[in-house]
Amino acid sequence: MIFDQVKTIIVEIMGIAENDVVETAYLIDDLGADSLDAVELSIALQEEFEIEIEDDDILKMHTVGDIVHYIKERQV
Repeated sequence: MIFDQVKTIIVEIMGIAENDVVETAYLIDDLGADSLDAVELSIALQEEFEIEIEDDDILKMHTVGDIVHYIKERQV
């Protein structure tokens, strides 16, 4: 399941509790992400899902659910 993979990546990169990572969680407001986290997340997600994420697109992803939706749209 895409959400579980995304959750694992977020937990590993940001060092936060798994319970905090829910689809409605805001990356910045709820999880405390900063610009470095965004870059690292983007790279890890691209490698994990074998997709390309444009810099502009990663900035538009505000919640964990936004990331999951973005990946679902781009997977073949």
